[in-house]
Formats: sequence, structure tokens, C-alpha cells
Amino acid sequence: MASSLQYDVFRGNKSGEIYKSTTKRGPLQKDQVLVKITHSGVCYTDVHYRKSGIVLGHEGVGIVEQVGPDVQGVKLGQHVGWPYQRDTCGHCEQCLLGEDMHCPEVVMYGEGDTDQGSFASHIVIREPFLINIPESIPLEFAGPLMCGGITVFEAMFRFGTKSTDRVGVMGLGGLGHLAVQFLSKMGCQVVVFSSTDSKKDEAFKLGASEFYVTKGKDKLEIGRPLNQLFDTTSAPPNYDLYVPILAPRSTIYPLVVDSESAINVSPLTLNLRSITIQGSGGGRRFSFLPMFAFVAQHNIKPLIEKFEFSEAGITEAFERLMEGSLRYRAVLEWK
Repeated sequence: MASSLQYDVFRGNKSGEIYKSTTKRGPLQKDQVLVKITHSGVCYTDVHYRKSGIVLGHEGVGIVEQVGPDVQGVKLGQHVGWPYQRDTCGHCEQCLLGEDMHCPEVVMYGEGDTDQGSFASHIVIREPFLINIPESIPLEFAGPLMCGGITVFEAMFRFGTKSTDRVGVMGLGGLGHLAVQFLSKMGCQVVVFSSTDSKKDEAFKLGASEFYVTKGKDKLEIGRPLNQLFDTTSAPPNYDLYVPILAPRSTIYPLVVDSESAINVSPLTLNLRSITIQGSGGGRRFSFLPMFAFVAQHNIKPLIEKFEFSEAGITEAFERLMEGSLRYRAVLEWK
């Protein structure tokens, strides 16, 4: 008879202190899979849930350790990750369209299944929500791609970024440094905007074509206008600074996690120049397949700093993330 499961997890209490606890589950049922977590990225969304009491983390990757009786396509020892969404109804219009993020019954990190997360030794995930990770991609680099990577890639892949596009990237941080790599490997001209010139050399190494400092500027001059603009900043942007350098029929992607700030830009300006502000919430499961194929083909790697999977290690990673000193993604690793 199959035995029940118990594994270590990390939560944050009401004051934000990280503490270790355990999660218990019964034996694996139907299409459930037990994944031994090897690494997890640390995302700013985790900071938002730090005081909630839930098991933290959503950029997890690892190795399949056990499978349920109905599992067919996942093998023991396989490298896998999972998306922000962990379950859906599977039969509504959005699910049938492959838009699982928009299922009315979607179970997402922070909202359901809160006794599990990627800040843990293990996790139980249904087989349809596991993403295969090519073995050519080291797991330490795969973690940040499960949220940060797919967030920027999904917008490019879904809305048709072209190799002939001239594309701006606002901010060179956790999302921005991945966006620059993806765009440059797609063949785009990549124009990076940053508040200071401290990351200029790194931007060019990652594939930027041009770099502009924005602090203290009330006007930008960049030559040929942009076809697309990816906003990956953590602060509320001043789009009035950027709209004049956008081409007609261009698109702005505000890929930021900020529920309080508003996008302030003149509707008349948008209408006269047919500029689109396009939301893009995370990634569909389908989009992980081309993303990992692209990453493997072009040897794209997030720039990471590793921290130990422990109360002290997670606390340090949070502190570095919140003070903005990471280059550029924190990754937790079991020793």
C-alpha cells in the first residue's frame, strides 16, 4: 500500500519572518506526481505573500520522484517545472482555447493549494501541469524561467514580435535582462532604458544595440522610433517620456506587478498614433515548449545569485531582492 507523504516547506509569518514547517499529503492519486525540488527562483510576487502564512515560492524546478497510478507521460528522474497556475477545470471555453490562466476555476499560486510552494523539499503537481525541462538546461538556470522568463517570452511569442522590430526595454533587472537576451536572439534591435549608466556594459554584453539613461530627462532622442516597448521596471513609469519615441501602431507591454499605480498617458495620443497598451499575464502552458526550445538553441541563461534553501538563505534572498542589489535573479538551492 502506498504511503502518505510529508515534506519540508517554508512560510512567512505575520511579521514577515521565514520559518520552516511541514506539509502532509496522502498517497499519490490518479495523475498526481511528486517532484523533488532542487532549485527555486525568488520573484517579487513572493515578497507580496511573505506575511500571508502560505507556503512561498512559484519558480520551482526539480526531478520526478514518484508518480500516481494514472500518470502516463512523465518518467521517474525527469527534469520538470510547473507554471503559476497549478490546476484548471479543463472544460470551460478558456481551457479549451488553451488559455488556462483565464479559467474561472484556475488554482494559482497564492490563491489556492496554499500548503504547497516551490520553497520546499517537494511538491505534488498534476501531470498536465508539469513542464518538461530539456536536460541541456541546468536546473539552476531553469527556475527563473518558470515565471520571469515566461512572462517576457509569452508577450513576444503571443503578440508577434518580429526580427525586424526595433524594441525598447525599460529597466535591466530580473525581467529586463531576460527580455534583452530573448529579443537580441530573435534578431531585434534592442534599445535599453535605465535610470543610470551603472548597467550599461552589462546591457551590451546581453545583446543590447543601444543604451539610454533616463534619470532627469524630460525628452528622449533615439533616432528611429520603437515598434514595441517592454516595461519591466519596478517603479511607476512615466509613459509621457516614451510615447514620443514610439512608432505609429506600436505596442507597450506593462509587465509589472503593481496593483496600486495607474498608467497615466493621454488617450488622445494613443488614438492619434494607434498605440496599443497590451496586458500579458504570465504564460500559457503551451508557451513553455517553444520557450525552452529557444533557450536551449540559443544558450540563454538568467544571471543568478544562489542562496541556500534555509530560513537564513531565503531571508537573505528577500533582503537582496527588496534592496535592488541582485544581479539579476535569486535562486535557492538545496545543499
